Amino acid sequence: MHVFPFTIVGFDLDGTLLDTSADLAAAVNHALAADGRAPLSVAAVRSMIGGGGRRMMALALAATGGSDEALLDRLNPMMIDYYAAHIAVHTTPFPGALAMLDELAAREVRIAMVTNKAEALTLPLLDTLGLTSRFATVIGGAGKPSPLPIEAMIAQCGGGPAAFVGDSHFDVDAAQAAGIPAVACAFGFLTKPVDELGADAVIEHFDQLIPMLEKL
Repeated sequence: MHVFPFTIVGFDLDGTLLDTSADLAAAVNHALAADGRAPLSVAAVRSMIGGGGRRMMALALAATGGSDEALLDRLNPMMIDYYAAHIAVHTTPFPGALAMLDELAAREVRIAMVTNKAEALTLPLLDTLGLTSRFATVIGGAGKPSPLPIEAMIAQCGGGPAAFVGDSHFDVDAAQAAGIPAVACAFGFLTKPVDELGADAVIEHFDQLIPMLEKL
């Protein structure tokens, strides 16, 4: 087996490793219903995911008639509470994700997660799906596109060559600002065409990730 070029590979969560869109949409629509608003489609909510729950809720309110901080302050906790109670009803790994993680582990790569999802939601979700033990470190509430959580990921994994995989400009910008390559997932919760994210590489399926990392 060839020597793998990275000792650390980090991943975003929503829209990268896991398709959480249906459960997040259900939580958003629960909060919207509390204000008498019509529900949004899963496809509509998908484009709002990536910058954290409050941003997602603010975009949902903007799309359904507008909002102010007081309304957002009232509805956002409703959305979060509903999501926490229904965190993995429809959520599944994207095709090929688990086999890819197995192969990285077989190559003794340290696997990490850095997500803007709050850690209080991230850890129960990973626990529910039986995925927690796969990660050397999990950083939630990361605040990407800041490079600081990516730098923390590298430090917590013991240092070494690292790459990061995500589906948004939050991920790409954070990785590149930290000085490591970024791989974008074309199947993710994209807010713009994947080739406009500025990633170092793009994959359309997780079968392509390890060969792509070997090229990087």
